[in-house]
Amino acid sequence: MSLHNEIMDTIAKLGIEQINAGTSTGTIFFKNDHAPLIESVSPADGKLIGSVACTTEEEYHNIIASAQHAFLEWRKMPAPARGEIVRQIGNKLREHKRDLGMLVSYEMGKVHEEGMGEVQEMIDICDFAVGLSRQLYGLTIQSERPNHRMMEQWHPLGITGIITAFNFPVAVYGWNAFLAAICGDVVVWKPSEKTPLSAIATQHIIAQVLKENHLPEGIFNLVNGNYTVGEWMTTDKRIPLISATGSIRMGKIVAQTVGARLGKSLLELGGNNAIIITENADLDMALRAVAFGAVGTAGQRCTSTRRVILHKNVYEKFKQKLLTVYSQLSIGHPLQGNLVGPLIDTEAVAKFVAAIDEVKKEGGNLLCGGDVLAGEGYESGCYVVPAIAEVQADFAIVQEETFAPLLYLLKYDSLEEAIAIQNNVPQGLSSAIFSLNVREVENYLSAAGSDCGIANVNIGTSGAEIGGAFGGEKETGGGRESGSDAWKAYMRRQTNTINYGDNLPLAQGIKFDI
Repeated sequence: MSLHNEIMDTIAKLGIEQINAGTSTGTIFFKNDHAPLIESVSPADGKLIGSVACTTEEEYHNIIASAQHAFLEWRKMPAPARGEIVRQIGNKLREHKRDLGMLVSYEMGKVHEEGMGEVQEMIDICDFAVGLSRQLYGLTIQSERPNHRMMEQWHPLGITGIITAFNFPVAVYGWNAFLAAICGDVVVWKPSEKTPLSAIATQHIIAQVLKENHLPEGIFNLVNGNYTVGEWMTTDKRIPLISATGSIRMGKIVAQTVGARLGKSLLELGGNNAIIITENADLDMALRAVAFGAVGTAGQRCTSTRRVILHKNVYEKFKQKLLTVYSQLSIGHPLQGNLVGPLIDTEAVAKFVAAIDEVKKEGGNLLCGGDVLAGEGYESGCYVVPAIAEVQADFAIVQEETFAPLLYLLKYDSLEEAIAIQNNVPQGLSSAIFSLNVREVENYLSAAGSDCGIANVNIGTSGAEIGGAFGGEKETGGGRESGSDAWKAYMRRQTNTINYGDNLPLAQGIKFDI
């Protein structure tokens, strides 16, 4: 059986051969006579997996109305009871981990291990959310008035709109949806139009759990389409929170649009992530981190390593080690045991090539890679050879995020210089230092060190655990998702003052007698 046919069987196992439009799932797979279609084409082999109907404007408004209605009941359910539903979703994802992971790999192009890891990430966030459902803690606050008590509590916002990118077709949705759900929110999800089938499969799995528990579908909702559907969401006053993952350009549009109606936005945007390698580093450990960070998901993670800032004393030695690793990378079909899969589409390939041309124009030195692969096994036109280039920090192209496996090498003399190079880009998502010197590490982690939302020591820039809050500063958007107290973004804070006395003293000692 060919891999394509195996994938089609997998889709059937996931139960998405036919989904009716006009319901909260919002799509039809393969056929719809009244709506435009999105074609899901695998970058692995260029084959059409299937067509998905776009959500029409009428369907969209029906879905939002269904979500509003479901919220009225969902918010009343005790948080631990909501957590029980999320626990069941996690178990259902465990049952379908292999099949969903395979679909993610084939539709997006990430290698099989990463596809499976992405589904595991959803499972992990379910487990985290279940525990969190018994917390959602507030505060007690001392009142200046006698016989008064103050406290702080948190209430659900309503509908959380979730807009996700192609590079993580399902995991980032899980970060948002399952935390929002235990907080008492309902969700409306617009996945990338490049990976709609992975979203439909996830929606179907969740719908099974809702049906088994006699709950309305409107708790978890899916809409499909291009930027027009996203515009409906960002301008919709019925959606108090929009969580959007994508490019900086997209994030600025979302922030302005949602801000204009005084809504809330949670943004996780681009990264231009650097690893500083000092002369006191374990170079073999750093080598593994750089290689995975730079070529994992074919350089299409927001946390992918884009820049390696090397101390002059280890620069040449590390460069040669890295070139050796790159010469051994296996590039090919993501479901056939290769380390590097395809880029998402030929448009991404063109941007990769253009970035390399710009490096050369600015005077950079291309050390390896940069070719677009063709021939047997590469018929999709989406495969490239990961590239390494020697550059200067002030190159214009180095300030940009190229969403592809293009790695820049830079040299430094002092740690202060290295930190300045790292921080001197518009983005501020993930960062790392490799050093066995405690002074170097502590300076890197100090207020004068990394300005990123994530700063790691002796691990790479990608592969964050769900227990910590994920997000970045500057043009990365400033939002936080996943762990720690990121749940607060999905709720509204309320301060309560309770008077249990028999008179009415005013704050600040104000006298107002009538």
